[in-house]
This record gives sequence, structure tokens and C-alpha cells, in this order.
Amino acid sequence: MTRTLLSGAAAVALVAAAGGAFVGILALRGAGPMAMSVSVAAEPAGTPIYYQDPDGKPFYSLTPRKTPDGRDYRAVPAGADVSFDSEAPEGPSPTAASERKIKYYRNPMGLPDTSPTPKKDSMGMDYIPVYEGEDTDDGSVKLSPGRIQRTGAKSEPVVRQPIKSLIRAPGTVQEDERRISVVTLRFEGFVESVANVTTGQHVHKGQPLMNVFSPALSSAAAEYLSALNAGATGQALKGARRRLENLATPEPAIKELERTREISLSIPWLAPQDGEILERNAVNGMRAGPGDVLFRIADHQLVWVLVDIAERDLAQVTLETKVIVRPRALPGRTFAGTVSLIYPHLNAQTRTARIRIEVPNPDEVLRPEMYVDAEIETGSPGPVLTVPESAVLDSGSRQAVLVDKGEGRFEPRDVKLGRRGGGFAEITDGVAEGEAVVTSANFLIDAESNLKAALKGFSEGARQ
Repeated sequence: MTRTLLSGAAAVALVAAAGGAFVGILALRGAGPMAMSVSVAAEPAGTPIYYQDPDGKPFYSLTPRKTPDGRDYRAVPAGADVSFDSEAPEGPSPTAASERKIKYYRNPMGLPDTSPTPKKDSMGMDYIPVYEGEDTDDGSVKLSPGRIQRTGAKSEPVVRQPIKSLIRAPGTVQEDERRISVVTLRFEGFVESVANVTTGQHVHKGQPLMNVFSPALSSAAAEYLSALNAGATGQALKGARRRLENLATPEPAIKELERTREISLSIPWLAPQDGEILERNAVNGMRAGPGDVLFRIADHQLVWVLVDIAERDLAQVTLETKVIVRPRALPGRTFAGTVSLIYPHLNAQTRTARIRIEVPNPDEVLRPEMYVDAEIETGSPGPVLTVPESAVLDSGSRQAVLVDKGEGRFEPRDVKLGRRGGGFAEITDGVAEGEAVVTSANFLIDAESNLKAALKGFSEGARQ
């Protein structure tokens, strides 16, 4: 209970700081009537009771004042202040008051003191009547039009719309593991000569890399040639050809043997794919055993971008999420990619999760280990209930909004939040589409609502 009262008092102090010395005009509902009666008594009719910003902004002063650009604040007499005409409707009108029953009277200073009959406090001020229906149980509060105008309270409707947000994270370009191949032999052989290709050079599929001689290869070629010359058919011919295929003999070399019916001393060994030569170990005249890596080739037409995102953002990223990649070495250039994998483990030291993005790289300007900045577009798949983020009162353990019920009445409502992004927050429970919520000055109204609830609790305790 004490904590709630302190929040109301803090709101009063904050209003006083924002509006100069004009505390009485911006006082909360609990102390408003007292401040109004003092102001009226202190100033004769027609005399300015306060001064307002000339542009109508919610800035006030009890003494003449100037704006930062040198203009005078506008003098406001009692008759021109809408609150003096509109403050009364916060309670019932005289006609309505006679038709409604007064429940009790509360202290005009906002103290936890009530009375079942009219009375005055120690300063001679009348206690304020509280009518049936006015003291609600939902914590709602009613403000006069003048007070709403001065505090700058604004409301916006709850609408359905998609929520979009961007997760920005640095990353690096890596080779696609599926687009790397090695050139090896399946037999004991010798590299007679190596083609004019070097590490870093781009080669095309089927391009000769070296010439290879091997007794095992020559023996298999002779067996296949004998089957051809003997006019063998069926399984015999197919078995002889399969032996050459099992040795990974290039298809063009087999077709050349079928055409010429001659066995070559060496066979051209071809590149298995397009790509850059990452590693060249073959040299002229070397002996090569089965499985020795002679060339390593990588295709960079498609690359991976690996980025680490914060653990709290992990739930927003899904497979096929669109990503924009901006290489730091290529200012002004962007590449589009999609999330292809979310790695299953977190980094325990940095509390980040790694994701993999596939990015087409047709001109191969994205190079491995290049630094990039990734923008991951996340959001709701369809329209959801949203409110401006400024409408949410978040205490950490509780999230609430102030629902504008009309006619100056505002009701605090607990809500459950979903995604956030683009200045909006998703509401999964608590409000309905079309309801209006307060988006500015809501902390002042919430403070008055909390104060009212606290006073009510004191009052109920006093009446028991």
C-alpha cells in the first residue's frame, strides 16, 4: 500500500517539474479540488490564475514566463480555464447529485480519512462526497477535459497489423561444405604432367588437370578393348567396362578408347566441378597412391554466412527467414539470403546462437572469411493485435495499458505481450480490437489510478 502511494506522489512531483511551479493545476484527482479552491480564492475574477505556453503545449507557470524563443506565456483567467467548468462533472451535476446516493466523504487533501457525514478538515476545507457508481472497483479514474488537455494524454485504437523487426548481427563468409571436392586416384599411378593450373585459379568441370599413367589402368583398358574386338556382348562386355568405371576413369577417356581401339600410355584427368583450386599437390612425375589428395576444388557460386545472435532473439528466427547481407569490403552492395540452419548448441561464454545463411554469389565477389553485417527480418506471419510500445506500462513483473473508456474515464488493464518491433507491441490477451489505449501521459493517469486504489483501501479499512 505504501509503495502505491509513493508512486502517486512521485507522479505529482514529476508533473510539477515539467510544468514549472504549476503544481495545483496539474494535481492528481485526489488533491485536485483543494488546489482549485485555493487558486480561485487567491485570485479575483478576471485576474490571471496561471500562464500557459502560447502554442498550447502542456507547460504552465503561476508567474509570467517566456518561452525559449522569447515569447510571453498566455495569461489564463479563471473563466477561461476549462477545468473550472469541467472539474465538477468528475462528480455528478447538482441535479444528478440529488438523484444519486452519497456513499461517504473523503479527505480533500487525499489523506486516508473518510466520514459518513459532511465535515471539514483542520483547515476548514469541506470533505469531498463520493457517490455510488463513482468509486469503482476496477481501479479506473475519471479526469476532466481540462486536465486531459493539460497533461497531453492521447489515445489510439488497438489495430491488427503485422509486426516487423530487424535483428542486426556481424558475421563471416564461409565456403559451402557441399561444394568442395578433391581429386584423387583409386589406384597406384604416376602423374606424367600437370596442366597449367595453380592454386586460386578458377577451373571448369571437365577441364584437364593432369595426365596419369598406371599399370592397373592400362590393364583394365586392355581387357575392355579385347572384349570389344572379340565382339562380346551382354554381361561380358558390361563387366569389362565396369572395371574401368570402378577405377574412376574419366568418361571421355573410355569413349576415346571405344572410338580408336588403341590404349594410351596416359589418360587426361579432369576437374570434377567448377570452382577455385584451393589446394594443388600434384607435380610432374610424382608417384601417387590411392586416396592421395592431388587437387582440392571449391565452388563459390553459393556461400554460407555464419552469424551469432543473442539468445533472447533466437525464438524470432526460423528457417527460410529472409536476410540482407552487407559486405564491409563492398560498400553499397547488398546480397539476399535465407536462413538454412539454426545450430543446435549455444555458446556458453557469449550466450549466443549461431545460424547459417545461404547466399547466392554468382559473380563470386563474396570471399571466404570476409566480414559482413547481416539484417535478419523477423516478425509475425500475419496481422496481430498491436498497440504502440509507448502505451505499455511495464514494471517488469506486470504489463498493463490504460484503456480509454470515453468521457474522461480510464481503466488500467493487465495485458500479455508477444512480439515487439517497429515501435509496436503485440497484445495476446487483455484488450480487443478497436478499444482505445492511452499512448502519452499514461504514467500520470496510472499514478492517479494507483493513488485512488490505495486511498480506497485505506477508506475501506477505516469504515470497518
